[in-house]
Amino acid sequence: MRIPAALFIFIVIAAAGCRVYRVPPREVLDARFASLSAAARDDARAFDILTKITATKRLSGSDGAAKAVEAGAQIMRDAGFQNVHLEPVKVPAWTRRSESASIISGTGGGEETLRITALGGSPATPDGGITAEVVEVQSFDELHNLGDAAKGKIIFFNRPMDITDPSPFHAYSGAVDQRGRGGYEAKKAGAAAALVRSMTTRLDDHPHTGGITSFMDDEKTPVAPSAAVSTVGARKLHSLLKAGRGPVRIKLQLDCGFGPDVDSYNVIGEIPGVEKPGEIVLVGGHLDAWDTGFGAHDDGAGCAHSLEALRLLIQLKAKPARTIRCVLFINEENGLKGGAAYAAANDPSKHFFALESDSGGFDPIGFACTQKEPFFGAVRNIVQSLAPWKCDLLRPGGGGADISPLQQKGVFCGQFLPEPTYYFDFHHAETDTMAAIDRDELERGAAAIAYLLWAIADL
Repeated sequence: MRIPAALFIFIVIAAAGCRVYRVPPREVLDARFASLSAAARDDARAFDILTKITATKRLSGSDGAAKAVEAGAQIMRDAGFQNVHLEPVKVPAWTRRSESASIISGTGGGEETLRITALGGSPATPDGGITAEVVEVQSFDELHNLGDAAKGKIIFFNRPMDITDPSPFHAYSGAVDQRGRGGYEAKKAGAAAALVRSMTTRLDDHPHTGGITSFMDDEKTPVAPSAAVSTVGARKLHSLLKAGRGPVRIKLQLDCGFGPDVDSYNVIGEIPGVEKPGEIVLVGGHLDAWDTGFGAHDDGAGCAHSLEALRLLIQLKAKPARTIRCVLFINEENGLKGGAAYAAANDPSKHFFALESDSGGFDPIGFACTQKEPFFGAVRNIVQSLAPWKCDLLRPGGGGADISPLQQKGVFCGQFLPEPTYYFDFHHAETDTMAAIDRDELERGAAAIAYLLWAIADL
């Protein structure tokens, strides 16, 4: 439904030249939230959508990713999206074939299996694998100070995420450089391979993969064969090394590597605007996922949020002033080619706002967005209607990785914020499956996003 222009409240900043935004009255916003809440309760489809997206593993360049592209486009068509199309993207094709590790010496003697998984972008080990002594470090400086003692060794990066940090994402950022650059730094130091403690605070035997970012930045950069070890395995290794009863040696075998780049696609569909169809409010998530699991939280949930948000608006016969566009980006995990291709093919100046969902499918708590007035103040007014769901948090911030090229061009960007406590329990691990998803939490997230998109499209 459209709200007559006369009913809009105007948000104005007195400074000359400032843009003027119109915000629907509180009763209109509350009514929209109520209608979306009812739709999310009575006709929820986000979980079913996510089931279709996670039907295959879908690392960029794989057959599973190609199937997910087609599934995403079909979901859009079935829901009544308009202008559904595939946008070409050339993506890297890195393949994991086999991997294993075992401790072959230590206090107990014999051989003990170690749960590991190759890091994305890692080269393979030589035929027969690598057998070498393990050296533990907690920083790159500590590695550099080893000098010749690092040569030929397997470097074990064992700086954990800080469990006392109240922000899991901040704790992640304080440890993830080991995964992103560990293989590069190990190679530079003359080491044979790198093992990295999994990026999670959970103590379990499920290793978490992720991309070697130095390798993605420049595929000619030499990188040592690199793998993540589970937190249980990391604790075991640390205990053996701390005992000091002799060298600890590991046999590591990784069969993985890059093939030629592959043709793939971003998936795009929209609800055309009725007043300003040339101005776009974008929402999206990334369709690809690491191949260890099925990427239900990362980022199947973000794709389901985005698809369901537009489906709900279509179901309610919303007529937004601006076009609301859904983009399922490809290749976020190991290249960001989809986000770059979208920004190159679509004029950033025509984008009014872009929102990304890439933090999981847990209960919604709010949003982050560009802190520039009067836009930020208008959004702050909008999110107040989400208070019944305790989803009215608005904090300064920008968008996620896929919309970062748009943000660099000056587009106002934002992120959906779900409850973050347990996200890194599943992130990039084999446990990131539909079993980790709560149906009601996922649907509330989609409805909250739909509400925000609708209001911002009418500013």
